[in-house]
Amino acid sequence: MTRIMIIGAGIGGLTAALSLRAAGLDCVVVEAATALRPLGVGINLQPHAVRELSELGLGERLAAAGLAVTYMTFTDRHGGTILALPRGRAAGYHWPQYSIHRGELQMILLAAVGADNVRLGTRLHDFEQDSGGVTVVLREVATGREYRERADVLVGADGIQSTTRARLHPDGDPLRWSGIQMWRGVGEGDPIMDGATVLVAGSNRSSRIVTYHISPAEPRLINWVAEVKVGEPGTIDQADWSRAGRREDVARHYADWKFPHVDIPSLFASSARILEYPMVDRDPLPFWGEGRVTLLGDAAHPMYPIGSNGGSQAVLDARVLAKWLATEPDPAGALAGYEVERRPPTTQLILGHRALPIEEIVQLVTERAPGGFADIADVLTAEELGRMAAGQHGITDSDVRALNERASWSVR
Repeated sequence: MTRIMIIGAGIGGLTAALSLRAAGLDCVVVEAATALRPLGVGINLQPHAVRELSELGLGERLAAAGLAVTYMTFTDRHGGTILALPRGRAAGYHWPQYSIHRGELQMILLAAVGADNVRLGTRLHDFEQDSGGVTVVLREVATGREYRERADVLVGADGIQSTTRARLHPDGDPLRWSGIQMWRGVGEGDPIMDGATVLVAGSNRSSRIVTYHISPAEPRLINWVAEVKVGEPGTIDQADWSRAGRREDVARHYADWKFPHVDIPSLFASSARILEYPMVDRDPLPFWGEGRVTLLGDAAHPMYPIGSNGGSQAVLDARVLAKWLATEPDPAGALAGYEVERRPPTTQLILGHRALPIEEIVQLVTERAPGGFADIADVLTAEELGRMAAGQHGITDSDVRALNERASWSVR
């Protein structure tokens, strides 16, 4: 039986393990962290990802832990509604869009995979291939001891700082910074709009804030992301996604906002922990893997987190990978088929996110109505609003009919 080793126990790695096991394949997940706990902040799962997780038997658990989103609403910094896009079932999908705590989602996946199938405290150090498989060099985090293990397939699901990617593409693959600094946290507050809306206010060209509830329970937890343009685009050597941010650093960018939908100062004040990091991606790769080694999720296609689609694309990667490995007897051929199916759409998404597609229209609102507006029809034409909607759909959505009618990717 083909044995697959997955590096990384994030959303993509765990979904891959669950999908492979559902298809009757043997796999193990290797994770550098010495313990997995429900850490992090919020995430949105798009209907195309919710479908896949539901087909893996997680539908009820997602519904209990997440909040089904009704709208994604864009406003100016004064709270005037520019555009409201229906989401999930409200947009015609058979599946909802969920806002959920990333750590809770990871724990749901871990429970389904089984903790015994995840090897903690172990890093990938290197690998080499031959005609019969992959020799993987692993290193214990606690002791530094190195050992070798054989696998038929190696899958790097080890995130944007992927060691697997660095070994496959050693000739320069820098982080590309947008010039935007991000702060994130989870606070508490009253229901935003209808209580199930993803609210996006302001502009990436100056300052923007995204808020959404991540739990149906009380108290109402609000995930927030503040995005502030602080420099010009360029490359950086590294980024620390666990770096603590200072409340005063982010708050000063919103001190003059008059915003009716969310009490921004109180939201910042109620957040026990604030994270700070740059908005980065990497250039699309000309190929993901070689032979019996491939990439998945952020290791393959890190993209700006502006389309609520990074985690969802990792779920799709995992499902397509399992489909190919379960139906194509040659492991290298299966990985080649997986890449042919998944690399083009994710490359398009990287470039689409990088273009910040709605910012041109939001900037028009700022220029034409700097003090706010009563009716967006007085500020933007129908054609301009249509361009804005199309830009957001392009980095977020699947075709409704195609998703609803597509045959299942499950292999039994």
